[in-house]
Amino acid sequence: MIKVDRTLLILTIMLVVGGFFIFTSASLGLLAREGARFSSVAFSQIIFGMLFGSILLIVTSNIRYRKWRTYALLIFGLSVVSTFLVFVPGLGFEAGGAKRWLSVGSFSIQPAEFLKIGYVIYLSAYLSSNRAKTATFLHGLIPFLGITAVAAVPLLLQPDTGTLLVLLSAGTAMFLVAGARLRDLLATALIPIGGVLILAISRPYVRDRLMTFLDPSADPLGTGYQIQQSLIAIGSGQWFGRGFGQSVQKFNFLPEPIGDSVFAVFSEEFGFLGAFILVSLFLAFAFRGLKIASQAPDYFGGLLVVGVVILIVSQSFINIASMLAVLPLTGLPLVFISHGGTALFFALGSIGIVLNVSKYRKT
Repeated sequence: MIKVDRTLLILTIMLVVGGFFIFTSASLGLLAREGARFSSVAFSQIIFGMLFGSILLIVTSNIRYRKWRTYALLIFGLSVVSTFLVFVPGLGFEAGGAKRWLSVGSFSIQPAEFLKIGYVIYLSAYLSSNRAKTATFLHGLIPFLGITAVAAVPLLLQPDTGTLLVLLSAGTAMFLVAGARLRDLLATALIPIGGVLILAISRPYVRDRLMTFLDPSADPLGTGYQIQQSLIAIGSGQWFGRGFGQSVQKFNFLPEPIGDSVFAVFSEEFGFLGAFILVSLFLAFAFRGLKIASQAPDYFGGLLVVGVVILIVSQSFINIASMLAVLPLTGLPLVFISHGGTALFFALGSIGIVLNVSKYRKT
C-alpha cells in the first residue's frame, strides 16, 4: 500500500483555494444587490462546502473503497429517495421554476448531488460484477438503461436537465470502459437526443435555451440576456483581465455572478491567460484521475474513479462551454468555484474516494 496520489490532491487544493478567491470576488456583485443574502451564501460555501467538505474528503480517503461496493444498492436507493423528497410539501422548496432543494433549518441542500455519487457507486458495482456480460443486450444495455432511468426520473420531474446530462456523461463513460459494444453506445446516445427534442416540445424554457443557443443575439434583453452579458464580460477581459475584484459585469449586469456565470466574472478579471490556466487545471485533474483509474487494483475501483472524474470534469466543461456560447445554457455550476455548499461538499467527498483508490494502485 502507498500513500494517496499527491498530484491529484494538490490539483484539488489548487482548484478549491483558487475557487474560493474567485467566488469571493464574484460575491461582491451579490453584496451590491442583496447584502442580506450575502452572509448566508458565504456561510454555506465556506462552512458547509469547504470546511465540512474537507472533513468528508479526509474521512472518505480513509475508508477502504471496496466497502462502497457492499453498500452500493443501499446508497443508490437512499440517494434516489432523498432526491424525491424535494416534492414533499414542507421539505422541498421551489426556486426559479424548479424543485431541486430541501430546506433544513436555515440551510438548503440539493440532494441531486448525492444522487450523482450514489449512481456512480451502484453502476460501478453492477458493471464490475457483470464484467463478462457487459457486451450482451440482456445483461449490459438493458440494466444500464434501467439504472440510469431510475436516477433520471426525479431529475426530469424537478426539472434538472443539466444534472441529468452530467450523470449521463459519467454513466456512458463507465459503460464504455466496462466493454460496451459500439451499437449499444450509439443507442444510449440517441436517448438523450430524443429526450432533448421531447423536452423542447413540452417545456418552453428548454426550447428557449436551444433557440438562444442557435442565435444568441435574437433576444438580447430577454432569453439571450445572460449569454450576451457573459460574452461581454469574457471579451472585456482580453489577454490579462481587469484585475482581481475589478469585474464590472458582476454588478447588476450578469445574472447569477456567483452561480453559473462565475466563469465569466473570472475571465473578465483574469483574462484569457487566467481562463487558460483554469481550464488547464481541470484537464490536469482529468488526466491524473484517469491515470489513477488505469492503475486501480480491481475493476470496481477503476470504474468508480472514472465515474467520479467524469462527473466533475464534464460538469465543469459544460459550464464553461455554455458561458462561451459553445453549448446551450444549462444552469450548471462550475465545480469548486460556483456557489453551492452541497455541490462542493459532495465533490470533495467523492475525491476522497478517488484518493483512497490511489492508495492501492498498481505501480
